[in-house]
Amino acid sequence: MLRKDFGLSVKAVSEEGVVEGYGSTFGGAPDSYGDVVVPGAFADTLVRHKREGTMPLMLWGHQAGELPIGNWVDIAEDGKGLWMKGELDLEDPVGQRVHKALKRKSVRGLSIGYETKASRPDPKRQGVTLLEAVDLWEVSIVNFPANRRSLVTGVKAALEGGTLPSLPDFEEFLREAGFSKTQAAAIAGKGLSHLLRSESGSETDAVRFLKRALG
Repeated sequence: MLRKDFGLSVKAVSEEGVVEGYGSTFGGAPDSYGDVVVPGAFADTLVRHKREGTMPLMLWGHQAGELPIGNWVDIAEDGKGLWMKGELDLEDPVGQRVHKALKRKSVRGLSIGYETKASRPDPKRQGVTLLEAVDLWEVSIVNFPANRRSLVTGVKAALEGGTLPSLPDFEEFLREAGFSKTQAAAIAGKGLSHLLRSESGSETDAVRFLKRALG
């Protein structure tokens, strides 16, 4: 079983232990293994789980030898990635600790445990593998999120290629940088969206400015 880390991007953590977020995101920059998950990669495994009445396990730190710290209760692919909703077991001491850490935002990572069923080389990027089908076994809450690093890498990669990042990537990047949802939407919507409509993708002044701003 392989593992792949993503930022939890917690949208909500209720007092009752309900957690919502993304277990995986599609496209973007390759991870440290050179892999990119493509839309539809989880379709078959979601069908299997639904048919069998099962869900991926909710573990803490991939500790398969320990009992789950809760249950994933809803899971679906959307335009961004693998959306998940779960319920932490607040009667379990580990579940209680994880819940408190999520509320404090000191823990924000998700890592999927999976088996690759179908993949192919990316014809446009040497050394990059497109994961087209994966069998999802478990989704762990972990200490270290990788999404922030991947967002920065993805935005910088687009700029290094002489193009502007996508609007969703840039808005999420601004959210991770500390801007509110309203602020990020305003900055991306009124600034970057205009540039995306007007720029040809060459090494423009806007691209050079963003490259300098991101270091």
